[in-house]
Amino acid sequence: MNKERFKSTKIASILGIIGNLFLLIIKAIIGFITNSQAMIADSFNSFLDIFSSIMTYIGNKIASKPKDNCHNFGHGKAEYIFSMLISITMIYLSFKVLISGITSLFSKPSYQFSIWLIVVCIITIITKLLLYIYTKKLSNKYNNLLIEANSKDHRNDCLLTLLTLISVLFSMYGIYIIDIIVGIVISIWIFVTAIRIFMKSYDVLMDKSIDEGTKKKVYDLINSYPEIKKIVHFNSTPVGYRYQISFTIFVDGNLSTFESHAIADKLEDEIEEKIPEIYLTIIHVNPISL
Repeated sequence: MNKERFKSTKIASILGIIGNLFLLIIKAIIGFITNSQAMIADSFNSFLDIFSSIMTYIGNKIASKPKDNCHNFGHGKAEYIFSMLISITMIYLSFKVLISGITSLFSKPSYQFSIWLIVVCIITIITKLLLYIYTKKLSNKYNNLLIEANSKDHRNDCLLTLLTLISVLFSMYGIYIIDIIVGIVISIWIFVTAIRIFMKSYDVLMDKSIDEGTKKKVYDLINSYPEIKKIVHFNSTPVGYRYQISFTIFVDGNLSTFESHAIADKLEDEIEEKIPEIYLTIIHVNPISL
């Protein structure tokens, strides 16, 4: 499962780099020739996507390394470190594009309409839609934040380029203000997406506890064991995209050490088998008087 997950992420990142490099070139050429603020902002977004795909490739390569003496829980958190780097870069570029758009509001428009603007928009929407469908399937299958970040990028690019296309169509009738407004909207959209990715990465890196839904699944399994009379000290910590959990159970003190630990061992195996979000379960056993 892990090998498939990392291999799929690698393929997704390579496809993202190739697709976005192609889009960056055609957007930048047409954007700067026509001086379209919306298309220039869109080209910045494609540059950002290339960076995002490269970070996905590197982060995935590091995260796929097995645990060692220096990293007892593996390298899974590399996904979230690189996702955070992606979000910080997105925030920086969003401000650059926003400043450029606001500046254009107070200067004379030098925008030149070209049919190639429409062609580039259509090519971008089709390319990004195909990449979105592919990465969305992988994200749902493997619960990978790096692929999820890429998938959202591709989805957002479809919508943002649609806005660019609308601004281009308005420019055919001499209405250029829409082009500038769309450029500003794109920058704000990039910023909001970046903040969401940043916060999700931050939560994992700061060892945010397991979500209540998964915790309930664990408790349901524990409660299915009549031998377990009490549970305390439930703790969880993220290890990459999954969690390590630990807790203490109380069983009949008249049971032998072997019998009580056999219950714990069976429960550990069942939790890790039935709940894919759990990477490792550690159970401490205490006796209780009945």
